[in-house]
Amino acid sequence: MSEALGPAGGATIGVIGLGAMGAPMARHLARAHGTVHITARRPRPDLVADGAVQHADAAALAAVADVVLLMLPDLPEVEQVLAEGLLAGERPLLLLIGSTSSAPGVRALAERLDRETGGRVRVVDAPVSGGEDGAVAGTLSIMMGGTEEDCALAATVLAPCGTPVRLGPLGAGQVAKACNQLVVAATIAALGEATVLADRSGIDLGTMWDLLGGGYAASRLLETRKEKLVTGDDAPSGMAKYLLKDLKSGAEVAAATGTEAALLPALLTEFQEIVDAGLGERDMAVTRRFIAERKPGAEKL
Repeated sequence: MSEALGPAGGATIGVIGLGAMGAPMARHLARAHGTVHITARRPRPDLVADGAVQHADAAALAAVADVVLLMLPDLPEVEQVLAEGLLAGERPLLLLIGSTSSAPGVRALAERLDRETGGRVRVVDAPVSGGEDGAVAGTLSIMMGGTEEDCALAATVLAPCGTPVRLGPLGAGQVAKACNQLVVAATIAALGEATVLADRSGIDLGTMWDLLGGGYAASRLLETRKEKLVTGDDAPSGMAKYLLKDLKSGAEVAAATGTEAALLPALLTEFQEIVDAGLGERDMAVTRRFIAERKPGAEKL
């Protein structure tokens, strides 16, 4: 193994889930740690050229990996990969669950894996924020939950991808991500609605958002979605349907903590309407189109 892998404690790193987020993260890990092991349903010569070693399946990857980052949509996809052979190895294995998922669901999965493998397989939840731009730039915010020892190793492994921080025991990362997504959903909902109000009042949208972006309305979301909001382009990047999934996880947290949320139910209703209208696979900036096309008499938020 390359000496470049030393900072990760000599751990052999694997990545499964090479989509818009996982692929650039794998690239950062390969460049920083000397190599990374991957598996995918199609060849990835682009990643191999950057130092990745591609394996035929999850079982082959499990035979060599000590730490595996799972950048998959949710726990059902994680379960599928486990069933396809990720547990086939005999060496201790640390799974980093990068998907945004239910905190109770992650804890239940970890308890089951601990029981079924006699403690050989351990779990850290490590959802990320920053979108595809952050994944490419290596500036993601990485929210971790797990034991101090496991999170210390996870932080060393994931450092090339952004800023990993342990927030508490297993599940804490998912709670933090639910909080993050509550803010994201509220912000993009407000931006979409405000855009329609301004447009129908005859205000030049580009001029308005340039101006308001210098005040308290400024946000990273406005910065990255301003052009989409102004032009009405909601070609997918961060899809709206995933915000709905994440808001449901937030509702789980609210119920578990006895929190009588006021904003969360309204956002759940809005994003459920967006998905029901067939717009769930559009970019989250589809909130502009959703409000513009919403008919009088539609269910009030």
